Amino acid sequence: MEILIKATQLILSLSIIVVLHELGHMLPAKWFKTRVEKFYLFFNWKFSLIKKKIGETEYGIGWIPLGGYVKIAGMIDESMDKEQMEKPAEPWEFRAKPAWQRLIIMTGGVIVNLLLGFFIYAMVLFVWGEEYLPNEKALYGIHLSDESLSEYGIKEGDIILSADGVKSEIFADINKMVVVDGARNLKVIRGDNEETIALPDEIVNVILSKKLKGVVSKIPRFPNIVKSVIDTMPAAKAGLLAGDSIVEINSSSFPYVLDFQKELENHKGAEVLLGVYRNNEKLTLPVRVTQEGKLGYFQTPPNELFSYNTQEYGFFESIPAGISKGTNTLTSYVKSMSLLFTKEGAKQIGGFGAIAGMFPPIWDWKSFWVMTALLSIILAFMNILPIPALDGGHVVFLVYEMVSGKPPSENFLTRAQVIGMVLLLALLVYANGMDIYRGIFGG
Repeated sequence: MEILIKATQLILSLSIIVVLHELGHMLPAKWFKTRVEKFYLFFNWKFSLIKKKIGETEYGIGWIPLGGYVKIAGMIDESMDKEQMEKPAEPWEFRAKPAWQRLIIMTGGVIVNLLLGFFIYAMVLFVWGEEYLPNEKALYGIHLSDESLSEYGIKEGDIILSADGVKSEIFADINKMVVVDGARNLKVIRGDNEETIALPDEIVNVILSKKLKGVVSKIPRFPNIVKSVIDTMPAAKAGLLAGDSIVEINSSSFPYVLDFQKELENHKGAEVLLGVYRNNEKLTLPVRVTQEGKLGYFQTPPNELFSYNTQEYGFFESIPAGISKGTNTLTSYVKSMSLLFTKEGAKQIGGFGAIAGMFPPIWDWKSFWVMTALLSIILAFMNILPIPALDGGHVVFLVYEMVSGKPPSENFLTRAQVIGMVLLLALLVYANGMDIYRGIFGG
């Protein structure tokens, strides 16, 4: 069921993004009286699931869910319609229009995707606001995303003050500061002392190779306080109650949730002694761990233990805030692209399976729209790259024409389109092949 929910979210998200992207091409084309022959969501090789001709344009849905396209008359694109290009240019064709009009048509999709990302972020902030944990409110410090990272000097429970002299205002920002911004010198509070930690450059390769989100867990270290118990599970049978604070397993101290959960994995199917504080009195409760390593209770979440801040936005306040959030997202994504050219970064490239995995396993509209905004901004950036067969490749050739006063030959444009399509197909096969490989071998 989780796979179905994630897949449905992915398809709906991409459908919204792709349809609006292609509208970004079609609407200015029609505005400049350029004939649009086809407008498709998904590709319709051999046949279409749905199609209907309205005026000069055939609208449809294809059966290959790899994007979409508009076929604009007189343009060298993925349709590779050479027969049309061999005829003299007609006034309603793309190639007959002034270069500035063609430039607007070609950049329309990217502009729409960028504006869509900004708009969605703005509306998410307007409807839900923005909840965050100020770094100074993470009273118990950090959890490392992997125990092995402790060898680089950073420790469980450190309270991070700054990275390369930049104050860490929001708890979750430290991963971006290290992985994306390249910060290496951390100032932390450890116990009663303030210390400086110099992280090596290799830490990013370690993070990527272990498929971690960053240096620290996105959840701060927090005490293991019971919120509720499940009646039919071992915790209830052992007498665990809401409000109990679990601090020990078999007399060994594990007062924080993630540490406790890791230790519990070592006792599957066994009986353990829990050290519990209840009304300032310490109790010892024998309880049997399930074969799945569970006791059957819910912890009190961090946002009920710490003072999270919620920034609310009025409608007009949300617009500049959404643009700022979208701009920061784009900047971080562009910076992170350099990681793909490292050995470990290349291994992390994924296709549709990896993208679907970014959606939550339950339907949550806020998460859905945040992911859609992110994907729309990523699509805008990827499409403007100067690669033939992408919008950016067409833009490069148009700028060349505007500067030189003459367009590249149709022969050159055709060969460039073929090369670009081969490169994109190879990347598509590689990315989705990596998904399949990881699914089979767990790599």
